[in-house]
Amino acid sequence: MKRIHVEAERRYEILIGRELFGEFEEAVSDAGKVALIYPNAVRVSAEFLQKSLEGFGKQVVLIEIPDAENAKTTAVLEHCWYVLGSSGFTRSDMIIGVGGGATTDLSGFVASTWLRGIPWIAVPTTLLGMVDAAVGGKTGINTDAGKNLVGAFHSPSLVVIDVNLLASLPDIDLRSGLVEVAKVGLTSDPSILRTIVTERDNSFDANKEVVTSLIERAIAVKSVVVSQDFTEQGGPDLGREVLNYGHTFGHAVERRENYLWRHGAAVSVGIMFVAELAHITGRLSKDDLQVHRDVLEIIGLPTTYPAGHWEELLSTMRIDKKARGGLLRFVVLDGIGKPGICEGPDPAHLFSAYSNLSSYKGQ
Repeated sequence: MKRIHVEAERRYEILIGRELFGEFEEAVSDAGKVALIYPNAVRVSAEFLQKSLEGFGKQVVLIEIPDAENAKTTAVLEHCWYVLGSSGFTRSDMIIGVGGGATTDLSGFVASTWLRGIPWIAVPTTLLGMVDAAVGGKTGINTDAGKNLVGAFHSPSLVVIDVNLLASLPDIDLRSGLVEVAKVGLTSDPSILRTIVTERDNSFDANKEVVTSLIERAIAVKSVVVSQDFTEQGGPDLGREVLNYGHTFGHAVERRENYLWRHGAAVSVGIMFVAELAHITGRLSKDDLQVHRDVLEIIGLPTTYPAGHWEELLSTMRIDKKARGGLLRFVVLDGIGKPGICEGPDPAHLFSAYSNLSSYKGQ
């Protein structure tokens, strides 16, 4: 088992390994009651954890929620509040979120809002949740206006990443999570890209240790970034903003697709959009643009998006939480592993990037 420490508004640990459900006892020792928030898709894992917690003498309350982005609504949030209230949850109690990134986003936000903040633990069950959503303390829900526009910074007390939970994950979901791993490789640690390319036959098999290694390396990068810039105020090498590479356009795609696209697929397209933008503006070489496309195509997720939707996508990007003073703001690369900012880009450059994205037909 590997331990990674994060220094945020409070210090916490990320445990990475296999068969880790026995590691909860100390983390829940001070809790009276524990609420398990989970979607039906991981009910077996949640019930297994319930038995472990009850073995530690804890009273467990189960809260089943919808799967994926359908969980991140005010209606589901209010349901969770109702269960906590009717169960008499106080500040000495705890929440554990078991599921993918949407589940941990919601669970953390429930914890941040109940009695102005109670402890919570993240148990991500998808690769996307492990390397992205569960690490960093960002919590929240969606609104009709866009994704993650309502939320709070509220770090977990512990993150438990049991790689065995990926064994039953559909191949497409594993690939979706690998996009977030590749994002870290593109912005911060190019050795990750080399591993994905050279180990392509093993990178999509959760039973292979290369997957554990990729998780550890991606989280190691993010934990340093989060420790230096917890609330996204800026810091060394752009601070936490660098983690948003590809997400501005990606979130716009998710909204336009009514959240039916997997997050990783949308971010894959978003990464190619900002890579095209950086190339058009003379910041990213043609070879490095091709590196983006090659890695994402190895992973097997889209690198193009249909034409005809620019105005709708642009409208959504204008209310992105990263926009400042009415100006669109994108993380771009000046080379692999060399992140920078493109603020207030020429509208013609933006449209050209979209046109290139939509017209690419492959080699």
